[in-house]
Amino acid sequence: MGTDEKSGARPAEAHPAGHSAHSAGAGWLRPAVFGAMDGLVSNVALISGFAGGAAGRPAVILAGLAGLASGAFSMATGEYTSVRSQNEAMRAQIEVERRELELYPQAEAAELAAYFQGQGVDAQTAASVARQLGNRPDSALRAHVGTELGLNLDELPSPIGAAGASFCAFAVGAVIPVAPYLLGFSSFALAAMLAALALFLLGAVVSRFTERSFVYSGARQLLLGLVAASATYGIGVLVNASMG
Repeated sequence: MGTDEKSGARPAEAHPAGHSAHSAGAGWLRPAVFGAMDGLVSNVALISGFAGGAAGRPAVILAGLAGLASGAFSMATGEYTSVRSQNEAMRAQIEVERRELELYPQAEAAELAAYFQGQGVDAQTAASVARQLGNRPDSALRAHVGTELGLNLDELPSPIGAAGASFCAFAVGAVIPVAPYLLGFSSFALAAMLAALALFLLGAVVSRFTERSFVYSGARQLLLGLVAASATYGIGVLVNASMG
């Protein structure tokens, strides 16, 4: 039943759809979720401190928006610098490979053939493929960069794109605890409940990247956020008491 009746060959198994969807989604979902989590935790902790200090609604709004802006710009700046520096380092390595291909074409071809042989290709075929690639400098460079450096010339990340994504993800998370105040409410309890729900949901999404259940991941993130918010709330209470 599991083989072809004429050839006796087993048909190729269908690739699980969930696996490909998981892999494709993880590329953008992971940084988005963790960026939003960072914004949410940092801003709910900031607002908690002001609430503990009995600050009024205008002060809480100012603190929340200032925390959102400063955190989002900090995240974007750091991500831009990190990705740009990484790209510059990668391009420097690529230029080294380009020069080696120009100066030592035979040695580089032999190196590439040895790589193919290491992957199970027979010596004659490996040498033939390496020689053909050597006749096309761009293809040879791509092959060497991919096999030796593990890089793809077409997939270097965009510093601006990374910075924009970090800014937006952080801002989305950071606006959640301040949203009730922006809508006219003055209750920290409402902001805390909204933040708690968001913490649990984002934690549950994190379970997509782990073997943990969504309940465990959500509860863990909720607990960590509670610890951070409680600490700053306590600091606010102590400062308010000392100044009173």
